[in-house]
Amino acid sequence: MRPHLVCVGGEDHRLRIPFLLALRERGFRVTAVSSDDGVAFSPHGIPHRRLTFDRFGSGRAEWDALCAMRRLLTEIQPDIVQSFDTKPNLLTPLAACGRVPVIRTINGLGWTFSSLQLRALALRPIFCCLQGLASLWTAATVFQNVEDQHFFQRYRLVERGKSRLIRSSGIDADAFATTVRRGVSSTALREELGLQAAEVVIFVGRLTRHKGIRTLLEAIPLILRDRPNARFVLVGPRESEGPFAIEQADIDRHIPHVVALGPRRDVPSLLAMADVFAFPTQYREGVPRVLLEAGLAGLPIVASRMPGCNDVVENGWNGYLVPPRDPRALASGIIEVLSDRASAKRMGERSIEYVRRQFALSGVVDQYCDLYKNILKGQTPDGRSPSAPPFFGAQHEANRRLDEARQ
Repeated sequence: MRPHLVCVGGEDHRLRIPFLLALRERGFRVTAVSSDDGVAFSPHGIPHRRLTFDRFGSGRAEWDALCAMRRLLTEIQPDIVQSFDTKPNLLTPLAACGRVPVIRTINGLGWTFSSLQLRALALRPIFCCLQGLASLWTAATVFQNVEDQHFFQRYRLVERGKSRLIRSSGIDADAFATTVRRGVSSTALREELGLQAAEVVIFVGRLTRHKGIRTLLEAIPLILRDRPNARFVLVGPRESEGPFAIEQADIDRHIPHVVALGPRRDVPSLLAMADVFAFPTQYREGVPRVLLEAGLAGLPIVASRMPGCNDVVENGWNGYLVPPRDPRALASGIIEVLSDRASAKRMGERSIEYVRRQFALSGVVDQYCDLYKNILKGQTPDGRSPSAPPFFGAQHEANRRLDEARQ
C-alpha cells in the first residue's frame, strides 16, 4: 500500500491541487482537508473532507475545529499529515497529539506579526506560546523564507534540528503558460474592462488593509499626475475579509481609475494583459504565490520590502522593493516602471527565468518527498538519525509502504 498523506489547509487550499497531484505521482495516496467546499478537487480524483477553520474566530470555534480534526484523523488514520496556513498549523499538531507525524509549513506570519495595532501587539506573546506548544507535537516545521526560520529559532518556537527551508509551494510554469495561451486574449480582456490603451497596474490578493490596499489607493493620485493614462485593477475577495477588509467607499472614491473585479478564476490571463504588478503588502509573507504568477507573466513587480517578497524581487533587477505603508515610494516605483518600457520589459523577462529556475513545482515537491521519507523513517528532517528513539511508532511500517510504492 502507498503511504497515506493528509494535507490540511484553509479556504484557498484548491491552489495546492498541483502540489497534491505531484505527490500522488510520486507514490503517495493523498486526501485534502480544508475550509474549501471541495468542488475543485473532485475532477482530479482527490478525496476532500471539509473542516472549517474560521480565520476570525477564537475560543469555542477553535476548540470545535480542534475536536473535529481529532475525530477526522482518528477516522482516516493517515501515515503522515501536512498542514499549511495559520489556524491549521496551530490546531493540527494539537489534534494529532503525536499519534501521527505532522509536518507544518509556515507560509508567512501574517497579521499578528505585521500589524502595529495594539491588538496585534498584545496577541504576539499568545501566538508565540501557541506556536511553541504546537511544535512539541510537530515532526518537522518547513519555512518558506529564511527570515521566518530565524524568527522561530531565535524565540525557540521550533526544536533544534526539526526545521527545514523549502522556498514556496512551487509553481508549474508550463501549466501557467498553457492556461494563458488557452484563455481570453489580452486585447479582448482590455476591451471587456474598458482598458484598451491604458497603462494597467494590477494587484491580486485579498482586499484588506494589511495587504496594503489603502497604501495603493493613496498612491493613485500621485501616479496619475505623471501617468494620467494609468488604470488600476484589483483582483480578489473583499466582502469575505471581515474586519480586515478595505471599505468599498475607499475604492469607489477612485472610480473610474480603479476597476475592482472581486475573486476571479482567470488570474493568469488578467496578469498577461497588465503592464506592472503592484504588491504593497504589510504582511510577513511566506513566498506569495501571486508574485510567482506575476513573474511568470513577465511583469515587472513593485512590492513591499517584506519577508517573502524579498525572495522573489531583487530591487532594480526584476522590479522594485519599497517600504511598506509608504504611498509615495510605491508611486515612485510604479512610475519608474511605466516611464521606461524597455527596462520594464527586461525586468519581466528576468522574472520569468528566475521563477522557472528557483520555484519550479517539481523541485519543491522533490524536497517535500525527501522530507516525508526522512520523517517516515524516524529520522530528522535532514535525514540524520535522531539522538532519541523515534517519536512515532508507526514510522517503519509507513516507510515500508513508501519503498513498495516506489518499486
